Amino acid sequence: MMKEKQIIFLNGEFLDKNEAKISVFDRGFIFGDGIYEVVPIIKSNLVDREEFWERFLRSLKAIELEFPYEKSEFESILKELILKNSLKEGGVYIQVTRGVASREFAFVKGLKPTIMAFVFECKVLENEFKDKGIKIISVSDLRWKRRDIKSIALLAQCYAKNLAYKAKADEAFMIENGKVNEGSSASAFIIKDKTLITKPLSNEILSGIRRKNILSFAKELGLRIDERAFSMSEVYAADEVFVSAATFLILPVIKADDKLINGGKIGEFVPKLRQKYIEKIMKEAES
Repeated sequence: MMKEKQIIFLNGEFLDKNEAKISVFDRGFIFGDGIYEVVPIIKSNLVDREEFWERFLRSLKAIELEFPYEKSEFESILKELILKNSLKEGGVYIQVTRGVASREFAFVKGLKPTIMAFVFECKVLENEFKDKGIKIISVSDLRWKRRDIKSIALLAQCYAKNLAYKAKADEAFMIENGKVNEGSSASAFIIKDKTLITKPLSNEILSGIRRKNILSFAKELGLRIDERAFSMSEVYAADEVFVSAATFLILPVIKADDKLINGGKIGEFVPKLRQKYIEKIMKEAES
């Protein structure tokens, strides 16, 4: 939840949340014409910074959206935003839209982009589900075909998450052609016979920022890596299932479509992967 007093960064200014406003003709509001990112904050510092920049710039380029700040300049802005809100742990949400224009479907050239960021508090390190696991359901993937772009148009994901909540679950695995793509707001992984399995990168899924690190940690723990699509039948029969995202790093899945995973017990490797990730970001936060 947002604090009563919160400072927002909007188009070069730090504003009280009640004063931060955009035009009704902003293309993000009219068309969902924009991209976003969420970056974890630990000890008042951004972590997973390099991974964030890589995906952020890739999404901007994919929709021909120019970003007016250099990397170091924008990181300084985010740092100031964190300090102004006295945030110790949580995340920063960043959104860039094409800007304000009359309603025209084609990309309008020469606009000044709308750039907004706010911070929020959450328990990244001590998430309440890290020791008890989460429940998921499977739903049809209703999204467009460029899921590798972190688009602000998230209605299909909201729809999937709402179905999960109605089913008293925490997340939804989105299914296409009988295979799992990813979660509604997280990347999806399974472990079977000491092999970590996750869908290969393509325009069908978002490249999870934590993915590359997780695959590296898995190899360090002696797991084999198999980048391929997997079915919900494989989820049900997996030794371990987990999801990853900025606000919680890695969480185990103990139930899928009312079927217990590993008898409802958290397995051997997910806690180890999570601990390795915590060690990685703590070094980043303290450096």
